[in-house]
Amino acid sequence: MTELEFPPDSIEAKVVEMIKTCYDPEIPVNIYELGLIYGVQVAREEERAAVHITMTLTSPACPVAGSLPPEVEQKIRAVPGITEARVEVVWEPPWNLSMMSEAAKLQLGIF
Repeated sequence: MTELEFPPDSIEAKVVEMIKTCYDPEIPVNIYELGLIYGVQVAREEERAAVHITMTLTSPACPVAGSLPPEVEQKIRAVPGITEARVEVVWEPPWNLSMMSEAAKLQLGIF
């Protein structure tokens, strides 16, 4: 899976930067680099923006399943201009190691 790319000053880029502050407590890599974020969609209306995040977890039995998505939503709401945020957890496609960025693989010693 390739990383999502957005213009540097866009709301999407600011959302991604905020997502990069979220970590799975068992893995010392942010959830974006882990490949847990499948989509960032922004709907704009004048000076307001609603964000919809599609994400997954490393497994359905992930111990942070109840706390990580709300944390992501809360942090996205803190981005200036965001008036609404929704995080949807999906299981398809299932997450696997190939979804991690090269930087995350290097940091975790996975080659």
